[in-house]
Amino acid sequence: MTPDNDLPNHFELLATDGAARTGRLTTPHGVVRTPAFMPVGTAGAMKGMHWREVRDAGADIVLGNTYHLMLRPSAERIAALGGLQKFTGWNGPMLTDSGGFQVMSLSDLRKVTENAVTFRSHIDGAKVELSPERSIEVQRLLGSDIAMQMDECVRLPAERADIERAMQLSLRWAERSKRAFESAPDGYMLFGIVQGGDVPQLRHASAQGLVATGFHGYAIGGLAVGEPQAVMLAMIDETAPLLPKERPRYLMGVGTPDDILEAVKRGIDMFDCVMPTRNGRHGVAFTRFGQVNLRNARHADDPRPLDEESSWPSARTYARAYLHHLVKAGETLGAMLLSEINIAYYQFLMQGIRDAIAHGRFDEFYQRTREDWARGDIAPR
Repeated sequence: MTPDNDLPNHFELLATDGAARTGRLTTPHGVVRTPAFMPVGTAGAMKGMHWREVRDAGADIVLGNTYHLMLRPSAERIAALGGLQKFTGWNGPMLTDSGGFQVMSLSDLRKVTENAVTFRSHIDGAKVELSPERSIEVQRLLGSDIAMQMDECVRLPAERADIERAMQLSLRWAERSKRAFESAPDGYMLFGIVQGGDVPQLRHASAQGLVATGFHGYAIGGLAVGEPQAVMLAMIDETAPLLPKERPRYLMGVGTPDDILEAVKRGIDMFDCVMPTRNGRHGVAFTRFGQVNLRNARHADDPRPLDEESSWPSARTYARAYLHHLVKAGETLGAMLLSEINIAYYQFLMQGIRDAIAHGRFDEFYQRTREDWARGDIAPR
């Protein structure tokens, strides 16, 4: 299946190792090395972190949230202030979602029709309409390098009829989103989103419909919404081979380091998730040894760092006892330190993945990483 050739391709595939791929995506605000993990700056900010820490950790691209930014401070205000990069101070590439996921999560506040979604703002209760055209308009006002089509995401498990209705609606909205994006300047990109829940035939139909329409890149949506990991991976196996090899592939809202490693093995290039910063705010660190819960009493008298071999200073200098104290005391610094440690670990993982694919050693990297996680944290003192 070949992509729509009337769209320029900004993605260069540099190497493959099995289904795993490494490449380079060129955007108006810089180059993104893939596979890439995009930290989530929902409202134009990374919770508990300065942008320089996000950049220093190795992130090339971050994600902003259309739904939240259109409600506050508003897309029009951000546009008047020079766009999302200038407004926030993040001078690199940005991807914005379409608002579709929030529409799903606000199911008690919204109404879906063929034309648009109408919902009540969670801020002030005002009635808001979000159509495919308005979603693209908002994302263009924000100035994001990569915009996403408007879609409807169904939380799993769900009835097949509901999944199919949302998938078909998303396909029609994809065509409207593409037409609305036609006036975007050169270099900016629009991604289509494959829906279809946990039904292989619906995933196939969605992927084939999107490729026939033609997009700069393709996302797999509607996963990591309550289904077991095995179901998510099965849907990637069903979907990824149907997407053009020459275009980037983005698995939305995923996930744990384990999820990412498995998805890369299946040919995925881009990821995003709130987990590194959210877990950091709740006292959990991601490390080479797997997840470490700093709330546990075993750390209270431990002078050792989280990982003395880490390339990130906070992970190799602060004592576990101090991090435990900060978390238990509810100190903001604890959430800040663990958030930056987690973002740095995710970027360390992505760099290791890219290097392994480039040198034809992904299987070796995959096995070694899984063995380290399985070995678990260092023994208590």
